[in-house]
Amino acid sequence: MTRLADYFVVVGYDLDKRGGSEGQGRIVQRFPEKDWEDNPFPQGLELFCQPSGWQLVPERKPSSFFVAVLTDINSERHYCACFTFWESVDNPQLQKGEPNEVDEDDSPDVLQPAQLYAPKSLVLVSRLDHTEVFRNCLSLIYTVHVDGLNVPMETVIGNLLTCIIPIAGGSQINEPPLCSLTDCLLGCFQPGQDDIEESLRTITLGAGDRQVIQTPINDSLPISGCSVAQLFRQLGIVNVLCLFCAALTEHKILFLSSSYQRLTDACRALLAIMFPLKYSFTYVPILPGKLLEVLSTPTPFIIGVNSHFRSETQELLDVIIADLDGGTVTIPECVHISLLPEPLQHHTQTIISMVLDPELEVADHAFPPAVQPATLKIQDKEIRAVFLWLFAQLFQGYRWCLHIIRIHPEPVIRFHKAAFLGQRALAEDDFLMKVLDGMAFAGFVSERGPPYRTTDLFDDLIANQVERIRQDVGNPQKVMKHIKELAEQLFKNENPYPAVAMHRMQRTAENAKPRVPQASFPHLDEVAVQLFIDHAAAKLKTAPPVVKSELKGMVPSGPPLGDIVDRNGNVLANSARRLEVVRNCITYIFDNKMLEAKKLMPAVLRALKGRAARVCLTQELNQHVLQNRAVLDDQQFDYIIRMMNCTLQDCSHMDEHGIAAALLPLVTAFCRKLGGGITQFSYSCVQEHMVWTNMQFWEAMFYSDVQKHIRTLYLENEEDGDTSTNESEGGQKQLSALDLASEQSRLWPTLSKEQQQERVQKEESTVFSQAIHYANRMSYLLLPLDTNKNRLLRNTGLGDVESVSNSYVTNSIAGSMAESYDTESGFEDAESSDVANSVVRFINRFVDKVCNESGVTNEHLKALHTMIPDIVQMHIETLEAVHRESKRLPPIQKPKLLRPTLLPGEEFVMDGMRVHLIADGREEATGSMGGPPLLPAEGAIFLTSYRLIFKGTPTDPLVGEQVVTRSFPIASLTKEKRISVTLPMDQFIQEGLQLRSCTFQLMKIAFDEEVASDLAEVFRKHMHKLRYPQHVQGTFAFTVGQSAKLVVEHKTKDKNQSLRTLSKNLVKTAKRTIGRQHVTRKKYTPPTWENRSSLQSEMDEDEISVCEELDQSSLTLSSTIRSSDRQTMSNVVERACCRDYQRLGLGTLSNSLTRSKNEPFRISTVNRMYTVCRSYPGLLIVPQSIPDSTIQRISRCYRQNRFPVVCWRNSRTKAVLLRSAGLHAKGVVGFFKSPNAPTAGPSQADSSTSLEQEKYLQAIISSMPSYSEASGRNTLSGFTSTHMSTSDSSDKLRQPKIGALMKQVMGAKEDVPGTFSRGALGQRAKVISLSQPRVSVKARNSPRGKWGSIRGSGRLSTYNPDVGNRLAGKESPQANGGPAEPCFLRQQKAYLYIIGDKSQLKGGKQDSFQQWEVVPIEVFDMRQLKNSFKKLMKACVPSSTNNEPNMTFHRCLEESEWMNLLHRVLQVSVLVVELLDTGSSVMVSLEDGWDVTTQVVSLVQLLSDPYYRTIDGFRLLVEKEWLSFGHRFSHRGAQTLASQSSGFTPVFLQFLDCVHQIHLQFPMEFEFSQYYLKFLAYHYVSNRFRTFLLDSDYERIELGVLYEEKGERRNPQICKSVWDYIDRLNKKTPIFYNYMFSPEEEEILKPYSFISNLKVWDFYTEETLSEGPSFDWELVRGRQEKLTEEAGDRQDTTASKSQRKIVWPCYDSLNKVVPDAITKLLQDVQYLESELGQPTEKWKDTWDKIKTAQRVESRLESRHSFSSSLLMSSNLSHQRRSQGVYLQESGVGSSLNLALDCEVSATSTPAAGRTSTSTLYSQFQSTESENRSFEGILYKRGALLKPWKPRWFVLDKTKHQLRYYESRKDKECKGVIELADVESVILGTPAMGAPKNIDDKAFFDLKTTKRVYNFCAQDSTNAQLWMDSIQSCLSDA
Repeated sequence: MTRLADYFVVVGYDLDKRGGSEGQGRIVQRFPEKDWEDNPFPQGLELFCQPSGWQLVPERKPSSFFVAVLTDINSERHYCACFTFWESVDNPQLQKGEPNEVDEDDSPDVLQPAQLYAPKSLVLVSRLDHTEVFRNCLSLIYTVHVDGLNVPMETVIGNLLTCIIPIAGGSQINEPPLCSLTDCLLGCFQPGQDDIEESLRTITLGAGDRQVIQTPINDSLPISGCSVAQLFRQLGIVNVLCLFCAALTEHKILFLSSSYQRLTDACRALLAIMFPLKYSFTYVPILPGKLLEVLSTPTPFIIGVNSHFRSETQELLDVIIADLDGGTVTIPECVHISLLPEPLQHHTQTIISMVLDPELEVADHAFPPAVQPATLKIQDKEIRAVFLWLFAQLFQGYRWCLHIIRIHPEPVIRFHKAAFLGQRALAEDDFLMKVLDGMAFAGFVSERGPPYRTTDLFDDLIANQVERIRQDVGNPQKVMKHIKELAEQLFKNENPYPAVAMHRMQRTAENAKPRVPQASFPHLDEVAVQLFIDHAAAKLKTAPPVVKSELKGMVPSGPPLGDIVDRNGNVLANSARRLEVVRNCITYIFDNKMLEAKKLMPAVLRALKGRAARVCLTQELNQHVLQNRAVLDDQQFDYIIRMMNCTLQDCSHMDEHGIAAALLPLVTAFCRKLGGGITQFSYSCVQEHMVWTNMQFWEAMFYSDVQKHIRTLYLENEEDGDTSTNESEGGQKQLSALDLASEQSRLWPTLSKEQQQERVQKEESTVFSQAIHYANRMSYLLLPLDTNKNRLLRNTGLGDVESVSNSYVTNSIAGSMAESYDTESGFEDAESSDVANSVVRFINRFVDKVCNESGVTNEHLKALHTMIPDIVQMHIETLEAVHRESKRLPPIQKPKLLRPTLLPGEEFVMDGMRVHLIADGREEATGSMGGPPLLPAEGAIFLTSYRLIFKGTPTDPLVGEQVVTRSFPIASLTKEKRISVTLPMDQFIQEGLQLRSCTFQLMKIAFDEEVASDLAEVFRKHMHKLRYPQHVQGTFAFTVGQSAKLVVEHKTKDKNQSLRTLSKNLVKTAKRTIGRQHVTRKKYTPPTWENRSSLQSEMDEDEISVCEELDQSSLTLSSTIRSSDRQTMSNVVERACCRDYQRLGLGTLSNSLTRSKNEPFRISTVNRMYTVCRSYPGLLIVPQSIPDSTIQRISRCYRQNRFPVVCWRNSRTKAVLLRSAGLHAKGVVGFFKSPNAPTAGPSQADSSTSLEQEKYLQAIISSMPSYSEASGRNTLSGFTSTHMSTSDSSDKLRQPKIGALMKQVMGAKEDVPGTFSRGALGQRAKVISLSQPRVSVKARNSPRGKWGSIRGSGRLSTYNPDVGNRLAGKESPQANGGPAEPCFLRQQKAYLYIIGDKSQLKGGKQDSFQQWEVVPIEVFDMRQLKNSFKKLMKACVPSSTNNEPNMTFHRCLEESEWMNLLHRVLQVSVLVVELLDTGSSVMVSLEDGWDVTTQVVSLVQLLSDPYYRTIDGFRLLVEKEWLSFGHRFSHRGAQTLASQSSGFTPVFLQFLDCVHQIHLQFPMEFEFSQYYLKFLAYHYVSNRFRTFLLDSDYERIELGVLYEEKGERRNPQICKSVWDYIDRLNKKTPIFYNYMFSPEEEEILKPYSFISNLKVWDFYTEETLSEGPSFDWELVRGRQEKLTEEAGDRQDTTASKSQRKIVWPCYDSLNKVVPDAITKLLQDVQYLESELGQPTEKWKDTWDKIKTAQRVESRLESRHSFSSSLLMSSNLSHQRRSQGVYLQESGVGSSLNLALDCEVSATSTPAAGRTSTSTLYSQFQSTESENRSFEGILYKRGALLKPWKPRWFVLDKTKHQLRYYESRKDKECKGVIELADVESVILGTPAMGAPKNIDDKAFFDLKTTKRVYNFCAQDSTNAQLWMDSIQSCLSDA
């Protein structure tokens, strides 16, 4: 029973304290005046009566009513019902003569109202929430006052304050006499029902009124009225759910509304749907304006504020604002609300919408049934039922995770959060984690945890309805039915008797004509009211005490969690098999079958990823523990440890599945004996896991153990006390601890004091003993074996652990935790390396926490604190001995380190260090894409002077015999970073390195624990030293053969050496190398030029044509080199690729007298001392007419002095290709300046240089035969078409392509054509802007010339039709198709196109007389290339597997833009090829002339000239364009310390990739194979050869490298030049040769360059783990020999083996294991030759013979064969031959291979390009049951010079062929003779080498269209049979 109202208060406006605009309220009267003992008077009440502030108003307002909620210090809620009305007061200002502040805004002449109205509030303060009753009572008091009823006000108030009602149903009451009407009232309504009184109470206040109060049946369920339904109507489903989740996860929530009552209702509704959780933070449904600063509190809250204060809430950054009037919820950016886990969120939304909008389901029905929407009250309960249903799902099975630690004197209960989340498989769920960590849930556990208490609706749901909820989930109708049932219960609880809703009230008719009270509210008589109160109190005392019979009972736990999860199928599907593996392995280990166990181990470790297998492991291990101990031998111990580590590694630190908990007793059980009577337990080997440092884990473990012990304590008690109930013992065993506790709680009151005391004491000592036990356990797992290493504790900063404890304080004793021992120590752990101290502190903190919570006495706690340091110290001493002994153990047998084979001259710098090679992002090797897991592998890493090599074996024993090798040249290392790796086998976190190489290799290695960390550091230092030597002479190519230790560090030489020292050097090095050259000098004499047989002896005279105007300052070579050094000269000549210039007819080395003056070009020696340009070769091709002195001047205009020189000439059109660097900035203007144009005062020298430059370009143009002076000075519009006649018809065919190409290269932007004004190139310049037709002479000279720009557009402009036509080669379009205007008959192309960099060509203007044209293109800079390459490497060789959808291989490849860059280079090259082919010369002058220029120039020559597509030609191309013309290999490859910062930029690799793309499109045009390109790509970065070292010929000469390549054969093993190596290798093996090579004469290639036509080069992605990269041929060959030997040995011992071999893509080298047909045949030929003891023929000779033989055969064939090559495969149809017809201008990258396709598709036999009948039968091929019409042995004579061999021949009538096999049993057909081709069968004659002693008539010949086959049978009859059979087959056909 409780009072209906505690206080009645009258609050009025305080007229005295009226300061400023804000008034104040004051309490006028309060009753009772003394505070109740159990309920003090709440302070600050007056603020809440007028939350918006106390103010006087000029007009009377209607009365208002709302309920505010105040919370006192004990978190009790007080409901303050405020009834406010307005009384008139005189205007205080008028009285005082002051100006009125209220109406200050009004104009001064308005009269001030004399009458003002002040608010007055009647307030009821109660602990009950009966809003309607309060409204009625206060209205009654007001009515009495207004209507002046003749009832004393004191009586009414006295009755009100003494009214006593039950809190909830279930109490039988003798009522106080004051409520006199009750019985008669009840009697008339429902006679004869006693229990009605329980929840129905009628009261009267003695003013002729009566009202019924319905108290809820169960007060634990909240009362909501209609507020929940109202809230959903105001805000909507999603918003309310959002608020609900925010409240549960402890966010701040603020409601805004202009109605106070609505604010209260909304807050009440939010609390109602949170049931069974109770909100325990700040809760203020109505916050007065004066207290708004409360909103900035840091704690969570639910607060309501009048929307009048909306602006003040704007700056709150972390508050969720719900506007009830506007229906919006605003969530700030920084707030993240965790929503309900799916699918719960979705289900909940669906069900609520079914409740709120039942019509939704039938809205689409044609005949919708009439759906009667439920009343608000019912809807309200239904929504609450949905939330109850939701909580039942969220918390199902929570009681199974409660730990009861103490039962007496009162239950102490903890919740095991980790186990709950683990079993629900929700460990990752954000929402549930936060809810379980929250205060509301802590309250829930303490309130609902006790096992013996009254139960309510929620307990019933959890206990009995979980199964039903689970089954209904998919069916909304069933769920709805359940919800309605729950709603009914809720409604019944709130309105037990809905019929009895009767109020008889006297209301003032305010709305009609209010009788305004003249008097103000009277002052009441305190004494009279107090008398009432005292009288009632006395009455209560005499009344008998109320015994509230609480229906306590045992709380049922509901179904356990395990089953629920299993049925959801969260357990792995194939777990049974896995568990079997785990069990078997453990059995093997304990049966000492170690070999079996070893085989199963990897499978077990994989299985242990699953939870079921981990649980199984703990159970199995438990069975092998006897009396808490299991002694193992070393190997068993090792295996068990590995399994435990693997199990723990996959547990999270929360240990949600209890695996670590289950292992905890086991790690102290398994042990092994070490020497000297010392035992090592397994805990010393499983400490590296985070779970042991997690305080929550230890608490949960501790509590579950305490619970077990307390359970046994009481089970024993019962058994001791009552032995007679034997039959029930079985049942009792099943009792859970909670059930026991419930039973004990029930018995507690019946026990005597002594018994109670005894039980308390027993429980306390149980907890205490467990605390000691745990202090020991923790010290075991936290103290490392070697106490100097304390990785674990230091890393995790154990100091912060206490903040994340998961057990809740529900016990008052726990309050003392604040003073707990040593709580501040958290900070020191981090620094203190003293392990013992940090462990002691950690254990102390744990003990404090658990002992305080579980009520251990202070004496015991102190005892524990003194004990802990001793425990730790003792344990440390034990560990020292164990550590000492464990070091003496023989190390576990690790696999033997395999040593790699080294190249001749390669030496170990560091011997093998044991490491593990970890799998990276390439999945092939890990077995995840099928195949065996080759990685991780265990082995060693070796650092040699040349390479970094890993060699080892896979850790998976199934592939343990295979050898895994990964290596790359140390010079190709691009990135090295430290990583830490967890090995799947040993579980230890290891230091590791990740090494990335630009040969597309990645090594992730983890050092084995036996490798000291300083050794790893030494390894890194050595690696860096070798990667970046001080000087290029430190690279392997130079140090090879010397001892690697003696790497000399050269001083870097002064860059600007004088000419004299250079010439000295030149002579010295030349001498030095010539001395060594005598052996092979003959071979390298330069080829003859013209008719001279060799260099003449007049070498001292003017031997190289020197320009007439000799520059005196430069010495000639002949004067510096004495006659004894003549050989040097020939070397210079040889090296400068003069052979090539000679071949191209670009100039000769004749004497000045004999040189023909009409040759357009000459070889100039101006740079012979490398004075003009250091990065150019010594001999250069320049126009005949340009003297050397001019060249020296011109060179200054170009960057790096790289002036234009000729590098190739088209033999047909005589157009030349020039290369140079871009112009210097100052040169640009001069370059395009017309000489007479006014300039901004240029220096004289400048303009003269500019003139010379023009002269130079003009000289080049003049050299072209197509240029003729006859047409006069060709102006742009005046070109005649005479020159076109010189180009042949193919030219005209090709021409239209150029325009399209130009447009592509320039980028297809829609541009308006425009000319450019002086000084700036118009941004929108079209392909070419031409001058208009019929230009006057004046206009022609004006600087508005032609200008190429590579930014063309897709379509030509409409109003300037001829724009771009000149390049596009089209005629101007005419409207009527008639002839074009005469002056545009043929737009002429320029003679010279200059491909320049757009950025450099800004700001120039051009003279319209000149014949060159500039094509500005955008080239990529080196930074772009470098970044692109890095991304390409990461895409092709990712460092870790990435499962993100946007990080797939193709996405990464696209982002790298590598293909895009290839496309740009190819596009420009093809454009240049087109231009050269149409007879224009091209000068490529991009950047510094040594990167992109080199790429373009080389590609152009490769595409235009078939010679460069041969092996020799390609070598020459690279030597000429890349080496001689100074591509900076050392700088771009970052080969030395100096260039380290510039990073690796793969310019040459990009060029090789372009060649690879062309090779793919034209596979028959190249003599070299794809492997040749890969070989170069690998060795240009490997530094194995000197070829690609240094940046120019000048540097090579300076170091003496240039000429010694030719000589010096002291060590034949060591090749210094990659070319020599390739030549040597090419003689031995056809690996570099392309069998499909059959070039067209003079064929120009024009590959497609669209990205869709480009393929990723497999060089980037392939790898061969069996042998490492195959580019160091000696290593591969050596390995093969070894393998064949081994195979031979093996075959002797074993029985006949199958011929099948499994090929693994990333392990085996495919082209070796599965060679192509021709390679295989050549190998067989060589093998047979060696078998027969014949001298083996070189492969090339064999191949050439076959080719010539095949050519002869193909001529004999009647049909024309389209190809003269031996086609290996018939899939050429998708490859392009150059005969493909272009789809002109379509921009589609495809070609029509007309002739080709039809022929190829008809081809089936690889050897010859012709059809055969056999193809028709190929689909019917069978093995044994073939139609063998006749068969037997015949001798067949081989081809030319081959012996006779016996073969098994089969004549097949069906397939019409004669097949032969090696032997009768052979399934593989060795050859087929088509009978269709047979012309005759005749008797033959014995030939040379035929089998002896055989009748002459046994020989017969079979003549086919191709050749004659000679056969020999066993005898003449047999021969006759054969001939007849064949003849009959022929005649049948």
